[in-house]
Amino acid sequence: MITTGHNENELLEQMAAGSEVAFKEIYFLYSGRLYGNILKLVKSRTVAQEILQEVFIKIWEHRATIDTEKSFSSYLFTIARNMVSTFYVKASRDRALLQMLAGGVANGYLHIEEGVISREEQLFLQMAINQLPPQRKQVFELCKIEGKSYHEVSQQLGISLSTISDHIVKANRFLKEYACKNRELIIILALLSLRTGDLLLK
Repeated sequence: MITTGHNENELLEQMAAGSEVAFKEIYFLYSGRLYGNILKLVKSRTVAQEILQEVFIKIWEHRATIDTEKSFSSYLFTIARNMVSTFYVKASRDRALLQMLAGGVANGYLHIEEGVISREEQLFLQMAINQLPPQRKQVFELCKIEGKSYHEVSQQLGISLSTISDHIVKANRFLKEYACKNRELIIILALLSLRTGDLLLK
């Protein structure tokens, strides 16, 4: 696997000369990390894959103009960032895309304990949680954010397991509805994340 420096520059020079083999090596080197970062922002595997392919199509089309003296990863990042930004601008005018984004974010919130959510998702989630009734908010945070069991929360708050289950079901339903009603906010937070450089190749 090619990793850095001189070898990468050689690949870029070979690609500029029309080498498809060198292009495939560059794709292999960067596509995994780039895809992961794009996915965090667009919330859709299909869309992330499409944007990734568009990025590398553009790389191939403009291969002869790539400056090997400058950071290729920064160049790649700039192209990806612009394409994701374009996607969100389009989404802001497309109800179907907005619905898809809202649904993807909302479904992710129902399984917080299964993985790490991004900074903009955390902000959106906290804004939604703050809209819950006090006890429902407390139960949701203890169970879903802190990872405590229903039994532990039952003992801590002095309420029944069935009440806790009811709170979680209603909280999840509210969060999904909140995401659907605030689709534009999802777009704004995603665009802000682009401006602050969340899409990083690392």
